[in-house]
Amino acid sequence: PRVELAWAMKAHQHAQVYFNLISSVDPKFLSLTKVDDRIYEEFRETFRDLRVDLLDPEELKSEPAK
Repeated sequence: PRVELAWAMKAHQHAQVYFNLISSVDPKFLSLTKVDDRIYEEFRETFRDLRVDLLDPEELKSEPAK
């Protein structure tokens, strides 16, 4: 139990650091991996009309979205 608790605490600390990092940078300047642009291109090929600025869960559950 102590090891699991220590691991969870360390994971939480790392998550806070990464969250603070990505929250403090303008997204257009943020690059998390070397292939970010390729990932986005493929995402847009698959989901051409999906508005990512405002996601509506009900719209995502609709038949056309499926």
